[in-house]
Amino acid sequence: MIGDEVEVTILSVTQDQVRVGIKAPREIPIHRQEVYQAIVRQNQRASYSTPPSPDLLDRLKLADLTRKQK
Repeated sequence: MIGDEVEVTILSVTQDQVRVGIKAPREIPIHRQEVYQAIVRQNQRASYSTPPSPDLLDRLKLADLTRKQK
């Protein structure tokens, strides 16, 4: 369990693959890491109508590091 609302289940294990099931409320987005990173990159590109400030870049890097540590 992750919190009270997200349930993670190992569905099957083979030599080179693990199938994971995730049951969560619809309002909680669930993405594989590479899909999530693509969404983040796309959102960042969409928000760059002007060059980002160094402070914003530092906050984005810190947020990314925090996510990786979880």
